[in-house]
Amino acid sequence: MSFSGEVKEELMKHTPPARHCQLAELASILHFCGSHTAAEGSNNLQNEEKKSIFNGEKLLIQAENEAVIRKCFTLLKKTFNINTSVNEKRVGKSGKAGAGTGAKPRAYEIELTDPFQIKQVLQATKFMDGEGHLRDMKAPVSAILIKNSCCQRAFLRGAFLASGSMSDPGKSYHLEIVCTNLFQAEQIQSILLAFEVEARIVQRKKYQVVYMKDGTGISDFLNIVEAHVSLMNFENFRIVKEMRNSVNRRVNCETANIGKTVSASTRQAEDILLLQQKYGFENLPESLREMAEVRLAYPDAPLRELGEYLDPPVGKSGVNHRLRKLGELADKVRSQQGIKS
Repeated sequence: MSFSGEVKEELMKHTPPARHCQLAELASILHFCGSHTAAEGSNNLQNEEKKSIFNGEKLLIQAENEAVIRKCFTLLKKTFNINTSVNEKRVGKSGKAGAGTGAKPRAYEIELTDPFQIKQVLQATKFMDGEGHLRDMKAPVSAILIKNSCCQRAFLRGAFLASGSMSDPGKSYHLEIVCTNLFQAEQIQSILLAFEVEARIVQRKKYQVVYMKDGTGISDFLNIVEAHVSLMNFENFRIVKEMRNSVNRRVNCETANIGKTVSASTRQAEDILLLQQKYGFENLPESLREMAEVRLAYPDAPLRELGEYLDPPVGKSGVNHRLRKLGELADKVRSQQGIKS
């Protein structure tokens, strides 16, 4: 199972104890996966025919991920005591699954046809008002349902279950929730911002995608939706990855420093040999002559160690100063004698 699948399995098993949170999560799933079919001619019915208004109606919740439908089944049972069944069907064009079997992708669905159950669910999730007027299920979910932070957590949990995914954290950091319109995306982005988590929105074909690529943001998201086991696993991946990156940076830095040291010591040795041949050590001041002899004697020694070989010993900055003076003098000799560097 993919890491994304593991997260969804954990979220599927987590049901909030409070009814208002259960409604917020159910509303989120309906928002992304639900569709409503009205009864034919219901708009022409009179008040005395209220009992038959919903005859012929259907509330369908459909998703490719079975965990979404199982969670919806649990929420309907706990919140409304509605017992229903989960149906499996084949949808779309034939795929490559089954090595040439022509198998079609699977989808799972829950279908409510009882008029009073439909009314009960839609009114509780604020997709229908008290007079039976329906709201667009793809429009932003009612603010009343998600006014509390606990309900916002539940809403995000349902959104990720219904339409979210994330990459394997061992390879890259990417979490996204695919929305059918900009209003959906902006509502999720706004809720995340209330938890101080920044997410961006990008258009992908006809969809609006809320996404985050920051490891800290994804970690915060998993904590918000209460996927605590997945959060610990994600953090383990982050720790290993950051340690690996830290080691690589240190190795690269040390390699670069070694390269600079070798290059500098080679240059210093060339300068000193030039001065020995073209200028003469006897013409150097005592401090520079001693420095030149010590550098030739210990070509691979670092500056601090070179300073300890001098009499009296000199610190790293003093050694660097003398070597720089030797370099400047060598450049002057090259210039006077027309020697190329």
